[in-house]
Amino acid sequence: MRMLQVGNRPRTFTKGLVAVGSNLPSSAGDARDTVLFALGLLADDSVGITAQSRLFQTPAFPVGAGPDFVNAVVEVETDLSAEALLAHLHKIEALIGRTRETRWGARVIDLDLLAFADLVLPDVATLKHWLELPPHERGMQAPDQLILPHPRMQERGFVLIPLMDLAPDWRHPYLGLTVRQMVEKLPKAEKAAVIALD
Repeated sequence: MRMLQVGNRPRTFTKGLVAVGSNLPSSAGDARDTVLFALGLLADDSVGITAQSRLFQTPAFPVGAGPDFVNAVVEVETDLSAEALLAHLHKIEALIGRTRETRWGARVIDLDLLAFADLVLPDVATLKHWLELPPHERGMQAPDQLILPHPRMQERGFVLIPLMDLAPDWRHPYLGLTVRQMVEKLPKAEKAAVIALD
């Protein structure tokens, strides 16, 4: 966190991590163009992009759910709260044409708040519940509140490989693992399927 005097008031800025993905075209163009367009909309007076991974091509999740995705992860600095930043991400999704009809289906844009400083939200017990949810229940249940860090990030190559590109030493505030360590735990086939585009 850092303080910055802007005008007559001090503003506190916090770093966050945001995953961006698309596997459908939008008015901006193909999936790659859509990801870049979303990143352009992300930055405003309250949110700045301070670092960005390369773009990666990744298989749809779950397998067979649609065309390959284009994914990236960015580090942002913002004076918004975590909840307000999430609302900002949802507003961008709506502007680009995202609809939430099918969980884990093809989508024009997906913006996920992965982490916000080292916060665990709403509390350790709730995060632990979602981390330990049995696999067969994950497709049937979705949290009705913001959970941070994102409870599935440590399992997903399409998140961790771009994050490794950006911040390999970032440490999960609950699991205590760095991005590098989480990537090492991924199956080899999953790591190999995430391909840098540039």
